[in-house]
Amino acid sequence: MTEISYINWRSLSDKALAEQIGKFIREKRMEQNKTQDMLSHATGVSRSTISLLENGESVTLSTWLQVLRALDQLQVLDAFIIHQPTLSPIQLAKMELKKRRRARGDETSSSINSNW
Repeated sequence: MTEISYINWRSLSDKALAEQIGKFIREKRMEQNKTQDMLSHATGVSRSTISLLENGESVTLSTWLQVLRALDQLQVLDAFIIHQPTLSPIQLAKMELKKRRRARGDETSSSINSNW
């Protein structure tokens, strides 16, 4: 039986959050049967930096993104998607009514055409 645990992210310190990220990276790397050296070569990040990341030490956001990309884990960034509010059918209908139906042309082009 699998146990589902929930983490209260707000209660964690920055260090504890970094450690959780490190555990996630290590777990995904191990699932893919990759060594730290293999991940280092795939990302262009030193093996010692990979080790620091996995141990919950501070690394740059750029490094973290390179590692997520190499591990094909960019979907964790889905939490950062900003969704546009959905419009109700009534709002959509009102917007449709406000759309232009014809072009008027500007005054200068009308006077030029009338001289021809």
